[in-house]
Amino acid sequence: MTTIEVVLGDITCQQVDAIVTAANESLLGGGGVDGAVHRAAGPQLAQAGAAIAPCDPGDAKATPAFDLNPPVRNVIHTVGPVWEGGGYGEADVLAACYRRSLQVADELQARSVAFPAIATGVYGFPPDDAARIAVNTIRSTPTTVQRILLVAFEEQTRDLLTALLQEESDSHGGVARQ
Repeated sequence: MTTIEVVLGDITCQQVDAIVTAANESLLGGGGVDGAVHRAAGPQLAQAGAAIAPCDPGDAKATPAFDLNPPVRNVIHTVGPVWEGGGYGEADVLAACYRRSLQVADELQARSVAFPAIATGVYGFPPDDAARIAVNTIRSTPTTVQRILLVAFEEQTRDLLTALLQEESDSHGGVARQ
């Protein structure tokens, strides 16, 4: 059984096997979450990313975690969609980010994974829609990951994700996930 939890904090400080970063196609690092992950992991992360780049929107690729604190062993880089009003398949690409990241986590035999709010920063995806897509996609994607953390950087995102998980939990008889 997979459990899904919402936490408020810094994704680079989570005690998980793998963290997901909202990357750009070059995998060289950027701003926001990706910049924080790259700073915490050290310069080797950009070198490893460059070796496997490019990464298309909706796809995900893994590198070692380098200087991130254990137990984090891997960074899963996924490229979210740039919001262009919602009529260009952005929701499908965002859902693919979560599905593909879980597939990569399974390939890595990760038992615990932390996700940020993918594409809601500079890529402009509306946070409410992104949160619903994240929760629904994670719940519907088969995985061997046992513990999934949805890491919110601010209280508004935490509260939104918590409400969505509670809504889903209530509709499934209180079960976190089967």
